[in-house]
Amino acid sequence: MSLLLTGGAVFLNGRFVNMDLAIDQGRIVSVSSLQDGASVIELHNCLIVPGFVDVHVHLREPGFSYKETIFSGTKAAAAGGYTAVCAMPNLKPVPDSAENLKPQLDLIRKTANVRVYPYGAITKGERGETLADLADMAADVAGFSDDGRGVQSREMMRAAMEAAKALDKPIVAHSEDESLLAKGWMIHDGDFARRNGFIGNDPESEWRQVERDIQLVRETGCQYHVCHISTKETVELIRKAKAEGLPVTCETGPHYLVMCDEDLQDDGRFKMNPPIRSASDRDALVAGLLDGTVDCIATDHAPHSAEEKSRGLAASFNGIVGLETAFPILYTNLVQTGIVPLEVILNALCVNPRRIFRLPGGSLEEGQIADLTVLDLNRPHVIDPTTFKSLGRATPFAGWGVSAAIAMTVCGGEIVHHDLKTQEAFL
Repeated sequence: MSLLLTGGAVFLNGRFVNMDLAIDQGRIVSVSSLQDGASVIELHNCLIVPGFVDVHVHLREPGFSYKETIFSGTKAAAAGGYTAVCAMPNLKPVPDSAENLKPQLDLIRKTANVRVYPYGAITKGERGETLADLADMAADVAGFSDDGRGVQSREMMRAAMEAAKALDKPIVAHSEDESLLAKGWMIHDGDFARRNGFIGNDPESEWRQVERDIQLVRETGCQYHVCHISTKETVELIRKAKAEGLPVTCETGPHYLVMCDEDLQDDGRFKMNPPIRSASDRDALVAGLLDGTVDCIATDHAPHSAEEKSRGLAASFNGIVGLETAFPILYTNLVQTGIVPLEVILNALCVNPRRIFRLPGGSLEEGQIADLTVLDLNRPHVIDPTTFKSLGRATPFAGWGVSAAIAMTVCGGEIVHHDLKTQEAFL
């Protein structure tokens, strides 16, 4: 497909430039070299940015396709402006060997709508007992993770880091010391939980394991990425590790940046792990985003069935969906309010994930792959989960008013999602 995107402002070298963008044979080309007969798309008052990357999603297939499929999850990703996602390994079979990874790779090749980079498990079956076949999987994965469970054994994590270092792959850690968790926890262990009689999740369960792992990074030199950080102590630990020059990076989620535990309702759509924490934790995460401590914003998109999310905070499964709400929520609540510059959000969604995981794209310069997202910053609407492409519907943002939308997503030069005001623009 040959396309000429005209009238938009292009995010180039950290700033917006009014220019036309030409795409041919899956790459960005000069306007002068565009083939005759290209489709011309008018994008007045829109922004054109590199396609978003989410380094933390659960596509649930193979093994749990009643929750989500690679097809539905990547349709949701495209609708959210994502041209690439990294898929977590809590699947059936768990991708802990080349043999067990193959079914997922086959499904990705056949059904994905955007680029999917899977993670391999750190340990066999994600049970934390025996190291997975990391070398066998290394060529086909973005890194190694036991997401959903922290690696409890220091010795096992050291062995994993040493192996990952030798393979030049990152360890992508769900950090959680299970010995510090109260049985049956529901939400963050704070004033709100105590006032309302909820069993709390101690923030120390997160930051203590991050502290342990940073010491192991000092000893092994392994590239280490911390998943979905949620506490102010974790932010400070990572800030100090970066100042020390250690290869440590991290992500947080939109819900941790714009909500705190005082916003919770006794509804499964507010149940996730780690939980939404205190206002001081939220503010520390925002500060970390502003000063570069927090590298990426990742949704931890984790769909479940309606029944699994119908049991309130006490018994609903952990996990919310986030691919289709991330940018509108971030723009409306952080950028429009003057808290975070748009360029910082874009770096966390477009640039830093590619740098950390060495993924293609990220620049809208001639010769680069044509993975891009078109943003309409003047599209007021209310978040309605019934319209989601994802099979999951549980989001704490249901009913929130937002002011921006994804107008179009292009992956490999192909339009994989569009919500332009007039279809006639490119038909």
